[in-house]
Amino acid sequence: MISLQLILSNPRYFAPAWVFASLNILFGTWAIYIPSVKESLSIDKSQLGIAIFFLSLGVFTVFPIAARIINKYGVGKVTWYGILFNSLVALLPLLAPNYYTLMIALYLFGATQGLTDIAMNTLVTEIEKEDKKSFMSAAHGFFSLGGVLAGLGSFFIISLGNPALHMGIVMLLVLAINFILYKNYFHIVAAPVEKEPFSLKLFKPLLVIGIVSFIVMGGEGAIVDWSGLYLQEISLAPEALWGAGFLAFSALMTTGRFLGDSISQRIGSVKMVSLGISIAIFGYLAVLSTHTYLAIIGFGLVGLGFSVIIPELFRIGGNVKGIQSSQGVAFIAGAGYAGFLSAPPVLGFLAERSSLITTFIVLLCCAFLVLVATFVLGKRKT
Repeated sequence: MISLQLILSNPRYFAPAWVFASLNILFGTWAIYIPSVKESLSIDKSQLGIAIFFLSLGVFTVFPIAARIINKYGVGKVTWYGILFNSLVALLPLLAPNYYTLMIALYLFGATQGLTDIAMNTLVTEIEKEDKKSFMSAAHGFFSLGGVLAGLGSFFIISLGNPALHMGIVMLLVLAINFILYKNYFHIVAAPVEKEPFSLKLFKPLLVIGIVSFIVMGGEGAIVDWSGLYLQEISLAPEALWGAGFLAFSALMTTGRFLGDSISQRIGSVKMVSLGISIAIFGYLAVLSTHTYLAIIGFGLVGLGFSVIIPELFRIGGNVKGIQSSQGVAFIAGAGYAGFLSAPPVLGFLAERSSLITTFIVLLCCAFLVLVATFVLGKRKT
């Protein structure tokens, strides 16, 4: 909890952490109203799927150019303008008068989300380097907290009765707090890195980290989409417990992120990833027991294990020798998003052909691959 205390006691650290929270508050509020948008525009599920694909397309479009933008204008400035524009365009999908404008609005929303995501992770990496402090994991905890705040905001739906008004209020609150805080990081630029000629030896550690990011975020996406169905169909849980797996996953992920930095300082980033994936492996084994309560505990353990991995990957990737921090962060973020978006439908196809148990066996095998990857990274560091 030392990093959480650091964030709460110093605006230099609270300001970027609030950007993490803001990003998920905006996205979570949009997600609440997806059914309303589908109904108001009279579109079917396949059309909605295509529209949401444009959100993903916006994210992936910005990844190849994000590092150049950050290096040209400064990571502090890009973080501020990223959250500023993301706040403004967050309202557009809820104001879209037709299906085609919805696709354009979601593309812009995704692009500004992606740019802000890379910028804020690069910003925290640079502050950690400059101040010799660790708070990346806790900053990601604020991202999880943002999702919780967005969920709590859903209680205003009935009283407001207007999605655009709800998002407008959220947007103004997010902007107001960020406007007060952005001066604490606006001036920060990435420290210059002595570039080295491209070589496979130089790229190898980043590639390994990218694969780990793909697998872990793919597992996260799978649990978000399939944990409820697993408890329903495989564990035969009562209806009241169908959402318990995701709740346990989210709660322990948030908790783990607030605890992760202090442990990481003692054992190092690579060992932290190894510890996290080991906990996740035990979680998957508990899920595969198919017993309802063991499966719920298992989903929680996977969340606890995953909670510390992605922040550490950003920390490692932002410090790869000969590669600018923004490039390392962009590569890891791109790999992670690719896994998060592609794994659920692929695993869903596998579940349809075989079963959800087979799906989680595959996820368990992938977790073992991550464990092997940590040994590769550990040897390189040694």
